[in-house]
Amino acid sequence: MISADTILFVLMLVTLVNLARYLTALRSLIYVMREAHPLLYQQVDGGGFFTTHGNVSKQFKLYSYLKTKEYHHHHDPVFTSKCARVRELFILTMALIGVTLLAAFIL
Repeated sequence: MISADTILFVLMLVTLVNLARYLTALRSLIYVMREAHPLLYQQVDGGGFFTTHGNVSKQFKLYSYLKTKEYHHHHDPVFTSKCARVRELFILTMALIGVTLLAAFIL
């Protein structure tokens, strides 16, 4: 029989891998955003997005942009596909974090 510790460890490992995938896709999106949508790049503080002094309210602007799917009206297919990927990975990562925390408290 599989122990609860093993299940929790594997769940944490899967969550960490998906978090790394999400952060990599987000970094790639910001890189593509510089050329495809320069105004949004400035609004979300693209150059300082991953720094410790990054403006959180500007980072929420990108979250809102992806949540409302405003990227569907953009002309660049690479940009829209990266936005869709980041949005899907964000949803997956948040769901996995929730399940992992729930499992940690239950097990």
